[in-house]
Amino acid sequence: MLILEEMQARGHESLTLLHHAPSGLRAALAVHSRVLGPAISGVRLLEEEEELAVRSALDLSESLTLKAALAGLNYGGGACVLLMPESGVEDPHAREALFRSLGREVRQLQTGVVLTEDIGVTPADIAFVAQETPSTLGMNTDTGTVTGYGVYRGMKAAARYALRAESLRGVRVAVLGLGAVGRTLARHLHREGARLTLADTFFDRAEKLAQELGGVQVVRAPELLDAPCDVLAPCGYGHSIRTEDVPRLQCRLIAGGEHHPLTRAGEDAVREAGITYVPDYAINAAGLIAAASGQSLEQAGEQVYQTVSRIATVAEQYKKPLHIVARKMAERRIALIGSLGHA
Repeated sequence: MLILEEMQARGHESLTLLHHAPSGLRAALAVHSRVLGPAISGVRLLEEEEELAVRSALDLSESLTLKAALAGLNYGGGACVLLMPESGVEDPHAREALFRSLGREVRQLQTGVVLTEDIGVTPADIAFVAQETPSTLGMNTDTGTVTGYGVYRGMKAAARYALRAESLRGVRVAVLGLGAVGRTLARHLHREGARLTLADTFFDRAEKLAQELGGVQVVRAPELLDAPCDVLAPCGYGHSIRTEDVPRLQCRLIAGGEHHPLTRAGEDAVREAGITYVPDYAINAAGLIAAASGQSLEQAGEQVYQTVSRIATVAEQYKKPLHIVARKMAERRIALIGSLGHA
């Protein structure tokens, strides 16, 4: 599908390409919806091809619309994917220039977006952005740690529904991707007594965490989808589970911190396979909640637990797949609150 056709089909408002040669800024800024309020936009810094960066921005912005709606926040959804400059950002002055140029470009656009951190971006980076535009959030939030705890709490709620398990002790969980969110999730799961299998594209990262925790299994990332487990927790960069790989899965529940681990076709495939899928925007919202509302880690995690529990209750009552119920609930809030109009 062509980009403009895809934007129209998915309801995106705008897509802007940003460029500032001296700082090395090259970015795709997508706004999916501002019906509920300014488009809160996760900023990612990735080594990625241009077309993939654009599609990542479109995917992430849609997720953020649904995430903010389910979390009861008065924000819409956006996303900004920065391409890694050719010279890198190891030089602190180069990093400052990159993020300040982003802030300046966004300020000039006046597109109603609010920038916050995501993969590869730190609160210090957002502080640079804030020197050029007031439209920022998350400078004082350890987003990865809060998000990881929220995924853990959301997984517990989902396990009560999908596994009939009140505790994750003894539950087999396979975690794919051990960045800030995946590491935090693994530590909470290990503390509760879950049986862990870990994998990351950087094998030494998985080995290091396994040594820290003790008593966990490590496999290569391509092998994790074949691992016997009760819960598969994708925590990577997106689309970790290809549709053609769904028959390999040996889990009963997919619940992780990754944005868009499945395509729409993949969602249909896991449903047909009898696997419960908790969508990213329902389970990985704690970092956004904390940044937007000032809630503590525990409060944001509890809100995720309650959200997933509510979705599961409705799914069970109406005998509908959990991920379909989650989307319907988010879309219903957008429609109802959006019908009120703007003051």
